[in-house]
Amino acid sequence: MRIISILEAYSVFLALALLIQVNYVKGSNYSVSYDSRSMIINGQRKLLISASIHYPRSVPAMWPGLIQLAKEGGANVIESYVFWNGHELSPNNYYFEKRYDLVKFVKTVQQAGMYMILRIGPFVAAEWNFGGVPVWLHYVPGTVFRTDNEPWKYYMQKFTTYIVNLMKQEKLFASQGGPIILAQIENEYGYYEASYGDGGKRYAQWSAKMALSQDIGVPWIMCQQWDTPDHVINTCNGFYCDDFTPISAKSPKMWTEDWPGWFQTFGSTNPHRPVEDVAYAVARFFQKGGSVHNYYMYHGGTNFGRTAGGPFITTSYDYEAPIDEYGLARFPKWGHLKELHGAIMLCEKALLNGKKTNMTLGPMQEADVYTDSYGDCAAFLANMDNKTDSVVKFRNMTYHLPAWSVSILPDCKNVIYNSAKVGSQASVVDMVPEELQSSVLSPNRDLKPLQWEVFMETPGIWGEPDFNITGFVDHINTTKDTTDYLWVTTSFYLDSNDILLENNSRPVLAVKSKGHALHAFVNQQLQGSPSGNGTIFPFKAEIPISLKPGKNEIALLSMTVGLQTAGPQYEWIGAGLTSVEIKGLKNRTVDLTKFTWIYKIGLLGEHLNLYKGDGNEHWILVTEPPKRQPLTWYKALVDPPSGDEPIGLDMIHMRKGLAWLNGEEIGRYWPRKSSKHDACVDHCDYRGKFMPNKCSTGCGEPTQRWYHIPRSWFKPSGNVLVIFEEKGGDPTQIRFSKRKASGVCSLVSEDHPSVSVASWTNVNEPSAQKPAATLSCPASTRISSIKFASFGTPLGACGSFSKGDCHDPNTLSVVEKTCLNRRECSIKLTEENFNVGSCSSTVRRLAVEAVCG
Repeated sequence: MRIISILEAYSVFLALALLIQVNYVKGSNYSVSYDSRSMIINGQRKLLISASIHYPRSVPAMWPGLIQLAKEGGANVIESYVFWNGHELSPNNYYFEKRYDLVKFVKTVQQAGMYMILRIGPFVAAEWNFGGVPVWLHYVPGTVFRTDNEPWKYYMQKFTTYIVNLMKQEKLFASQGGPIILAQIENEYGYYEASYGDGGKRYAQWSAKMALSQDIGVPWIMCQQWDTPDHVINTCNGFYCDDFTPISAKSPKMWTEDWPGWFQTFGSTNPHRPVEDVAYAVARFFQKGGSVHNYYMYHGGTNFGRTAGGPFITTSYDYEAPIDEYGLARFPKWGHLKELHGAIMLCEKALLNGKKTNMTLGPMQEADVYTDSYGDCAAFLANMDNKTDSVVKFRNMTYHLPAWSVSILPDCKNVIYNSAKVGSQASVVDMVPEELQSSVLSPNRDLKPLQWEVFMETPGIWGEPDFNITGFVDHINTTKDTTDYLWVTTSFYLDSNDILLENNSRPVLAVKSKGHALHAFVNQQLQGSPSGNGTIFPFKAEIPISLKPGKNEIALLSMTVGLQTAGPQYEWIGAGLTSVEIKGLKNRTVDLTKFTWIYKIGLLGEHLNLYKGDGNEHWILVTEPPKRQPLTWYKALVDPPSGDEPIGLDMIHMRKGLAWLNGEEIGRYWPRKSSKHDACVDHCDYRGKFMPNKCSTGCGEPTQRWYHIPRSWFKPSGNVLVIFEEKGGDPTQIRFSKRKASGVCSLVSEDHPSVSVASWTNVNEPSAQKPAATLSCPASTRISSIKFASFGTPLGACGSFSKGDCHDPNTLSVVEKTCLNRRECSIKLTEENFNVGSCSSTVRRLAVEAVCG
């Protein structure tokens, strides 16, 4: 779905600059250099605003739309990591197809007329499984990751060189006429270098020199690295980077990761970062001399299959980014940042060529002014106070600065933007459910009701055991991450006297594990499913169980939920059982730890390729699928959902497992609830330093309910939906849900900057100096009704507006006249439109909520 921008265009100057940029990217070779102030492309200084979009976290069919939406949002660069473990599946076995078609992704960026930052790494962290490093490399004898270790350096250099050569073959570096203007080696190594001692120091220097030897014709960067050698640029990552200073006086100030939100883990609350704070941080960075800025993430996307790191990183990697997981612009974040980017770009000449002067305007207020010899002048006025608004004097004029905000003046006179004053529309986004529709035809060619086929796993060992051993082995060392699942089984005998317990209590299975999750079966009955992050300490659980006299079978399904993604020596962090006991018996405690245990890697259904829908002889057609039955595979043939909206799979009535469509990996599902005792907020105060737990919501609710299925994965009919349910759910309640913007809102005040980016060329015209509320519905829809409209002192937020003490009764009719049956509209806050005499002693606002249909 294409989103029409709120601001129609930048200035003529910017349009010309963009045209020149496109010619650079699509034309012949061009030079990329830098100095202490900025990147210099073909002799021209450039402000670069970059958007992170990770190619394997979306699909090729989505790439053009995502990139175009980033461009409409004011970005001129796309950034992505390179995901080593997605490309080198085993030594010298390379894969660059489908979601991993890196060349196609970079060329899509090029076709959009944008630059590219390629963060090769090849270690990436990124909440990605094993930090992006292939698990097989851990088992190459003598290998220690990310230090002065010969096997590691050999494979790391080999893959880096492979990627560089691939880009060179396709002429994708700027020096060849391609879009890639920067490349990154390693990733945030400065956090961990000291833990590797002298070997860490040597490795960091070796990495930089190895990268420079690749001769790519564009600069290399290293993020969060505080000892980069000459000719490699060190960069900043974080929520704020205005105070960052490069190591070298010859390097520009770069911000490679500005986090506009945060990632989620199963069982946690939902973090939110207010757009006012994001905008404040970005404005401060450019105010303080920054010239290259990248949002991590601009589109987070989806951790399809088993690519999520961990433990417990969710399948959704939405990151509360400006473009949501499904590819839709997130309002007001996308719109407010678009306006910010436009305002910053209007300051480009002065920022990059001018002399900077800092002025104190108050105890926590300051101005940075940039002036050049041609008369260009740009100013940033900042109020760093996180509590109190301020009125300041600047160049003999008075300016109101909200707390924790930056005002941008491209001519050192008119405020075009304030980070705390959000004028962009907000959206009402729904997940609209739709029943699964059968693709199976009856003999008379009518569609039959949805039919399910099932396959039941038997708890315990299937086929021949892989091995027997006394005690426990490490889960990851055993499976080598070829599967999440490892069966560990044993048996023991009880006489009737052991089971007679006092007070009719039940015995318990006491387990300790390094992580990540476990299903415990006794005599083929599920007894409990503990889980926990065992990164530092083993998790413990005591599971009440039912036993019988005689032989009792214990079958434990040990599970990983994403491997560690970062940290010193992170590849050595293990998983799996460490201790198992039977407690609470009348006469003894049975320590099963030193028993002989039988091991089997993976599930029978995985071995039979049931996730592809194969193995018809193993599936059983049922009239009613079993419910609340653990270890059950389900398959149905379904039609695609109607319409063209993005699709999520609603798994709220399932409990934990994996899902596929037509053999494509949707990912792990787990509607695990956060604690209702966690700290959540009804309203987030954007003022003050942000941390991931500052503005959480969703206490006591499932962390993730919907799981993104790209539209391009659907066939016209006969789509094979396969679910593996571990704990037992109700498949009849599975639904598709269409992600749809059903309404839009706008809340604009009279003190909003009166000059917009779009009206900058007409800055002196009175009509350009009035704030306006702008609404825009998605493509193929119109504003069908106005749900709320009030000019005066309306209360609340989008979806919950109410009238305040002051209200112009004509507001609804004015808005309806301007907006009904239009896709987009703009209502200026003028005397002609509203009764400006009402509540004249206050700053009045216009609040509108419209329904799109």
